Amino acid sequence: MDLKLKDKIVLITGGTNGLGLRTAGAFADEGCHISACSLDSGEVIAKTEEDLRAKGVNASIIRADVCNPEEAENLVAETVRTHGGIDILINNVGKRYGEGIFKATDEDWQKTFDNILFQSMRMIRLTAPHMRERGGGSIVNIASVSGWLPQLAVGGQYSAAKSSLIFLAEHLALELASDNIRVNTLSPGSMISPDGVWEKWRQKNPESFEEYQREGFPMGRLGTPEEVADVVVFIASPRANWVNGRHIPVDGLQQPVPPREYKHWGTR
Repeated sequence: MDLKLKDKIVLITGGTNGLGLRTAGAFADEGCHISACSLDSGEVIAKTEEDLRAKGVNASIIRADVCNPEEAENLVAETVRTHGGIDILINNVGKRYGEGIFKATDEDWQKTFDNILFQSMRMIRLTAPHMRERGGGSIVNIASVSGWLPQLAVGGQYSAAKSSLIFLAEHLALELASDNIRVNTLSPGSMISPDGVWEKWRQKNPESFEEYQREGFPMGRLGTPEEVADVVVFIASPRANWVNGRHIPVDGLQQPVPPREYKHWGTR
């Protein structure tokens, strides 16, 4: 299927590792030009740019922290300057601070919301005018299974911030519908990859990992970033033009595990 994405300009926050990296690669495979931000080393940034350009597209990775308003503004300005505009925004950054409710401080809650919800809203405000100039666009916010399926290990602050992204999708979609800008939220389940926290847990505690996988996943395994990235790309594409303001779980029917203390959890 032709997703009608060739030569679209995609801005991805957090685009040099994990789901962000796989999503950038999947968009590039469809002929999209890629802009992304990263806090990784210069070597990682250069390698990511090289790999994306090898797919025959333009790619620029900018070192920027989107939780910093000035750096977020610079990221958007550099993207427009380099690529000529913005058609698609993928809000992928999302980090939690602190642990459970009695251990997490007020500062942990504030930093978690800054990192997940507030910076996503900032990026939408910054990019929407550029999409409007191009006749429309698509925004996909990456939430989490933890935003609607309670997971004790990730902390209430993370779940609350991710659930806010889910709630906002329909409201923002209504606000931006007249500009032909779609807004959807996608919630990945737990994903395993060679560079991820779940693989580290599997190697360090294989019995505990297998117990979690057996109890939490009816299909008998965790997902992969590539499986989630494929859905992100489709939802963002013109082929999904009639999908707007929706929350889309991509989690293999993940189930809540019994309340026990697992070590080395991830945050998706």
